[in-house]
Amino acid sequence: MDFKTLLMNRRSIRDFQDREVPLLIVQEILQDTCLAPTASNRQPCRFIIIRDRGVMKRLSDESRCNLLADLTGNPDAPMKMYEAALRDDAFNVFYNAPCLIYIIGSQEVPSLEVDCALTAAYLMFSAASRGLGTCWIGLGAHIRGHEILREIGVPEGCRIVAPIILGYPTAVPPASERHTPDIVRVI
Repeated sequence: MDFKTLLMNRRSIRDFQDREVPLLIVQEILQDTCLAPTASNRQPCRFIIIRDRGVMKRLSDESRCNLLADLTGNPDAPMKMYEAALRDDAFNVFYNAPCLIYIIGSQEVPSLEVDCALTAAYLMFSAASRGLGTCWIGLGAHIRGHEILREIGVPEGCRIVAPIILGYPTAVPPASERHTPDIVRVI
């Protein structure tokens, strides 16, 4: 697949076939992510692979609970738009995907957000090149319970930056229309 086709095929996927992604393929994708640039070549990103749907459901419930608590404290928060879905016990923030990959890193790394975002992009392109679908699920990063963080392997001093779901898409939607580059000035 040429690069332009890859760009067109990398869509946010939230509907997956009921089919597991082989661990070997997940590992190959993660190997590709190690090629992503990071500030000062620190390579701070670490990965947690979750394939157990029961664990994913518990993580979804934890995120939903925490987000709803945040909304109670700040009813005008931007998450307000998700309130109805978050109150629905059947809503799974991970869309029942067969695989979830948390990209995590040390809270001490000043460039962690950017490093993890670049790594996530590489992950998504690598997956798309293999016919897999992904979606960065920001709602899935709100895990605060020490016990569940320990259970999934998040070390002390680290935090979740990018929860990425992964699976075989039921369909790849066409790219939505995009605007042309908004060039402010050429000097």
